[in-house]
Amino acid sequence: MSVQQLIDFFDHRPTELIAQDLLGKTLLYHGPKGTVGGLIVETEAYLGQQDTAAHAYQGHRSKANEPLYGPPGTIYIYQRHSQYCFDIAAQAKDIPQGILIRGLEPTIGLAIMQQNRQRPNFYEITNGPGKLMQALGIQSTDMNNLQMDHAPLTIDLTTFKTPKTIENSARIGVRKNGAWVDKPLRFFVAGNPYVSKIRKREMQLETRGWQY
Repeated sequence: MSVQQLIDFFDHRPTELIAQDLLGKTLLYHGPKGTVGGLIVETEAYLGQQDTAAHAYQGHRSKANEPLYGPPGTIYIYQRHSQYCFDIAAQAKDIPQGILIRGLEPTIGLAIMQQNRQRPNFYEITNGPGKLMQALGIQSTDMNNLQMDHAPLTIDLTTFKTPKTIENSARIGVRKNGAWVDKPLRFFVAGNPYVSKIRKREMQLETRGWQY
């Protein structure tokens, strides 16, 4: 992702729209074992100070969540229940809204990701935020505060697929308090088997939810 692509993609749009527009784009990690990545199939939007589920709720600011306050495209990696999660700052500097990448359809470096995850069921390799980070081989916060236009972890906006249907729901795994818990700010490619918590009867194994 070039600097200009980064500017054009975010361009002061609502975070909810950016979260939907990320679906189908290619997430890449140029790691020590080789390049790995895939198509983004699930995201969650977090809307800053007013969002009771957000890390920046009521203006909370610390060394840990400082990347959220960076310019759009800033990498924010954090730990939750001993798993690493990947968030992208989505708004102008000091407006701490972010997008969590929750699910990925592997397309690049499949053997590396399988080795990193050690799961016999291929659909369980990247169907959750902690799982996809394990599959990519990212188990630290070393890339925090880097801009995606010159980081090993980036998004290729030119290599993508278009979802046939985008669905939304309440976010998964947030603390059950506050008015924002049930807001429909989780977005996903309907029918894609790499979406977390998808039921087997909902999987569209032939098309995986993409337009063809």
